Amino acid sequence: MGKVILITGISSGFGKETAALLAKKGHIVFGTVRKLAEKDLLVRTLQMDLMDQDSITKAVQTVVQKEGRIDVLINNAGMHTGGPIETLPIEFVKMQIDTNFLGLVLLTREVLPVMRKQGGGTIINFGSIGGLMGLPFQGFYSASKFAIEGFSEALRMEVKQFNINVVVINPGDFHTSNSANRRGFLADSESDPYKTQFTKTLAVIESDEAKGWAPEILAKKIVKIVECKNPEQRYVIASLEQKLAVILKYILPGKLFGKILESHYGIK
Repeated sequence: MGKVILITGISSGFGKETAALLAKKGHIVFGTVRKLAEKDLLVRTLQMDLMDQDSITKAVQTVVQKEGRIDVLINNAGMHTGGPIETLPIEFVKMQIDTNFLGLVLLTREVLPVMRKQGGGTIINFGSIGGLMGLPFQGFYSASKFAIEGFSEALRMEVKQFNINVVVINPGDFHTSNSANRRGFLADSESDPYKTQFTKTLAVIESDEAKGWAPEILAKKIVKIVECKNPEQRYVIASLEQKLAVILKYILPGKLFGKILESHYGIK
């Protein structure tokens, strides 16, 4: 029997591929977008803005009114900024945190009463490798993903009594629209004291993303998690090298691991 799934951010990348594959597998999928465009025949599209509480409430109510339940919430929607912590415009900082973290919190709080009343459910939160280690010139992106880690860990314990699973996904580099989308939120002023290093590091970041896996790989993994009776608490979905980096972060002295990251990102 198919599950009723609400997934955010299906206009491109992970969300688009995951929603489509889940629908093909026979699940009832509601996907959110900020601006409605052409409707998918399999995925039921809802207009929702993660920075608008009213639109969040309306989207959840629509799903419940039509299906009577929400079995799985996939908090996929997010955005990427890039730039020095000191000089990145504060409006970009607020947008980063509001979209990646606060919006996720608001939607989760809206869905939790539904899952409690129906006797359980699964919440899948999209973190990142960048939520397990701070990435240079993506400081606020990392901060938003670190916040998801702590939030998910606390939430997992609080909702255990209600048979609600909380899963965190930590993708590595994937070939999506991240690089292109980030370009609209760069602190790239000629007078910026970080410009030389930022430009050099950004080239490495975008090269890694260009060489990343196709989003379909992650979509297939999400389908397995959704259909699993007892999912794990965390899934690091990344190359062997990136998985190794996660392990090294926790076993090496901080200064030594920092030198490894600095070398990779061309920081001297």
